[in-house]
Amino acid sequence: MLSQNLFIFPEECYSCRLFNSKRMMISESNKTIDEQAQGKAPEQKVLPPAKKMMVPSERGVKLIHNPVFNKGTAFSKSERQTLGLRGLLPPKVISQDLQADRIMTNLHKNSDDLEKYISMVSLQDRNENLFYYVIQRHLEELMPIIYTPTVGKACQEFGHIYRRSRGLYISIEDKGHIKEVLLNWPHKDVKVIVVTDGGRILGLGDLGVNGMGIPIGKLALYTACAGIDPTGCLPVTVDVGTNNESLLKDPLYLGHQHKRISGDAYQELFDEFIKAVQEIFPNAIIQFEDFATQNAFTLLDRYREKARVFNDDIQGTASVALAGLLSALRITKQNLEDQKILFLGAGEAGIGIGNMISLAMQESGLSEEKARQNIWFMDSKGLVCASRNDLARHKLEYAHEHPFINSLEEAVKILKPQALIGVSGQGGTFTEEIIRLMAEINEKPIIFALSNPTSQSECTAEQAYNWTNGKAIFASGSPFAPVEYKGKKLIPGQGNNVYIFPGIGLGLSYCHAQTVPDRMFFEAAKEVANSVSEEELANGTVYPSFQRIKEVSIKIAAAVVKVGVEEGGVPGHYMNHVEEKVRNVMYTPEYPDYL
Repeated sequence: MLSQNLFIFPEECYSCRLFNSKRMMISESNKTIDEQAQGKAPEQKVLPPAKKMMVPSERGVKLIHNPVFNKGTAFSKSERQTLGLRGLLPPKVISQDLQADRIMTNLHKNSDDLEKYISMVSLQDRNENLFYYVIQRHLEELMPIIYTPTVGKACQEFGHIYRRSRGLYISIEDKGHIKEVLLNWPHKDVKVIVVTDGGRILGLGDLGVNGMGIPIGKLALYTACAGIDPTGCLPVTVDVGTNNESLLKDPLYLGHQHKRISGDAYQELFDEFIKAVQEIFPNAIIQFEDFATQNAFTLLDRYREKARVFNDDIQGTASVALAGLLSALRITKQNLEDQKILFLGAGEAGIGIGNMISLAMQESGLSEEKARQNIWFMDSKGLVCASRNDLARHKLEYAHEHPFINSLEEAVKILKPQALIGVSGQGGTFTEEIIRLMAEINEKPIIFALSNPTSQSECTAEQAYNWTNGKAIFASGSPFAPVEYKGKKLIPGQGNNVYIFPGIGLGLSYCHAQTVPDRMFFEAAKEVANSVSEEELANGTVYPSFQRIKEVSIKIAAAVVKVGVEEGGVPGHYMNHVEEKVRNVMYTPEYPDYL
């Protein structure tokens, strides 16, 4: 029996201990080099990742029931002997590849996407390495299952399909004790926190604690698409109640069944949360996700200069939309500063995209005022313009001097935009008349229907192509299948934030930048656009294949580090061999060898 002093105890038990001393020296150098004498750090040789080897903190049945350590039927005969597993598993040793094949075979037997989602969550709960190994091999197929659009249905049914807890729940009852709640989390080296209050889940509205499916899904993508170790990922839901009447009456709803709190009580709860995170998990990045519009802007503005925070719905969506727009302009051969952009929807996503496009236009030489004059918004009441006295604060910078227009079709006729971007959360609002009008105005109209899930998309890919005689450059928030049009296969792009936030998190966790400026998202957009191949552009696709997403994330991480260095918050040595070093610290889901 192994001596007990060889085992890793709780504070380390969910991370791998590598026994390659050179690899350890390189990975640890990024943590310790700031303590060295001032001056340029000595150049270090970058070594390839070593084979994962570790001593687990548990053995026997506890080891099999620990999803971080469990290998299931892949435990070797020697591991079974050493770790007290003889007789606890079927006798045949099965490879990880064969295990993955079995998972996919069983998944394909089920035609219901929600049931597939439940199967994948169950796999994650019992064997994390295998979960990510399967996703890595079948990313394009499984992305719609583990995230949008299926995650929307999973959130709606969250209390009814609940199996096992994942992440942390903080409620108003925890006020004054949030630090204690965070200390209950077993993994101490938290790198990324995704937090929601469930106020506006996708295009589905207020789902309260049912929105926990979103942080869980987002963090799975951090691991699958950017190699963030799953033990460094913490999903959090802050339960402040819900205004959803059906949930308030549902006996299986798992949150507090009272109306949402707001005002000072709400703000004080988040002040305590941010402070507690900074104390307990000082290296963690906090991603705000799916908050109602006013809270989203308020929280971001309140903490963006004080903590490592960003809002994916504002900044991530803006970045991925700009990336798609930059790729589309590679097809149309036009300049960004010459474009007039019309938005349907003026919430956090729309205004965030507008701000990012404005920033890009300013880099191209326009003044801030002229850049904003190219960007127009329609909200639920009509054109955002200066004569209106009912505008929320975040819309005021786009309230142009122009007669009021009350319909999108009329706005397209009068404003004649080159690009139409939907972030309304209202399905079917890009009608045939509107899209045909866009095709009359433009040789290659840019139509982005970005609302999620699929049912809320402003139009389908097939509609966009058919109503423009195949001329549209189309992208959507949720996936659409390729469309055959007059013998040509057109492949719609999916403007999924997964192209952006995992790489942002990877870069921030590597270089430890203390704030997250908008410029990081601007540079990320350029990296995504530059990653689209000429062949993809020829097929009408404005985003790179998901199969290359880890490489895209590495490029984004390097861009994030560069911004951090240039803005003075990150030491310059982090740029040395940055892509190689980032690649070497990424988690891989292959099973380790147990010693």
